[in-house]
Amino acid sequence: MRQQPSATALSAVIFDWAGTILDFGSCAPMGAFVRLFEQFGIEISIAQARGPMGVAKWDHIKALSLLPEVAAQWQRQRGRPFRDADIDQLYEVFTPMNAAVVADFADFIPGALDTVALLRARGLKIGSTTGYNRAIMGIVSPIAAAAGYVPDNLVCAGDLSAGRPAPLMMYRCFAELGVWWPATVVKVDDTEVGILEGIHAGTWTVGVAVSGNAMGLQLHEWQALDAAEQQVRREAAAGQLRAAGAHYVIDTVADLLPVMDDIAQKLAAGCKPCGPNRA
Repeated sequence: MRQQPSATALSAVIFDWAGTILDFGSCAPMGAFVRLFEQFGIEISIAQARGPMGVAKWDHIKALSLLPEVAAQWQRQRGRPFRDADIDQLYEVFTPMNAAVVADFADFIPGALDTVALLRARGLKIGSTTGYNRAIMGIVSPIAAAAGYVPDNLVCAGDLSAGRPAPLMMYRCFAELGVWWPATVVKVDDTEVGILEGIHAGTWTVGVAVSGNAMGLQLHEWQALDAAEQQVRREAAAGQLRAAGAHYVIDTVADLLPVMDDIAQKLAAGCKPCGPNRA
């Protein structure tokens, strides 16, 4: 007879992809968004492009179109506001544009593969959600698999009727992984909406500050900073994730195991992730 899942022991870790497991700095989608709007004669900054990161890419484009300075440029050029049909058009251009560069930013974040292997050795399942759609993940997944990263499931933006910060992708992970108790799951993500995705699903949440979108630096750029500047930027990025409700914030997934130990102790003692910053 199959053993029933325990409500007081960790069962799974669900990771985001870009900025969490690979693509230090989450740079592939950021550059694609800037180039996308340039192609349509609209100027956006890197900071603006990063703002909605983590949501489904159609929703990301929509959010950028609502920025007053972006909307004003579109109005001046076309004599009318953005329409959903315009978002559809930009999205159709974006997917191949992002797909063309995503392989260039598919290096694993240092320590990610070792961390996943150690989690599996503890008997934990490895799930994944992403703001990328299936077409883009059709390029990323084989690259990751060739390097040894094959999560137990994959849920993409567009697979369900709503993406982040809604918990639906997490719910599909629960079903596909056979997880019964959300409180036995840890969600690891580099974006605010990814943290909210976990909170809304009732899981523990761990934000990754240094390797992710909130920091927005490639590995060599991060390493080139002096210690004082690193700390200033670390605190700013971590603050964004804590403000979103992350129960824990770490630099990268390489720092995850001590957090997992702490969560395991809390769970064994009957503690559950009650909500933002109330673990």
